[in-house]
Amino acid sequence: MTAHSLIIAVTVGIVVGVAGHILTCRGRSVPLWLPPAAAVAAAVLATVIARMANASRPDLTPAEIIVQVLSAVAVVALVAVTGGPAPAGAPREHAGENGSGSAGGRRSRRAG
Repeated sequence: MTAHSLIIAVTVGIVVGVAGHILTCRGRSVPLWLPPAAAVAAAVLATVIARMANASRPDLTPAEIIVQVLSAVAVVALVAVTGGPAPAGAPREHAGENGSGSAGGRRSRRAG
């Protein structure tokens, strides 16, 4: 992998991550740094895989950039879907009822 490929992968990851965060993470509690970081990791991994698959080409190919963009978009979509609060119709667990609350594993007693 050349330095040029790495710079392109990081740039693609940052651009896709920030754009994906702006477009998909509204109303969700996803940190600002998470989509770009995940997209950069996916784009760099895509570059490594594309270089391994096509080791005879020393320069950057359009197929490599397409693989970077598609993998970064897929990972940002995955982050957006899995992050944030549960949907409104989903059942929620209350702290203290199942032992996973802040009471250190002890169940709270109810008055009555």
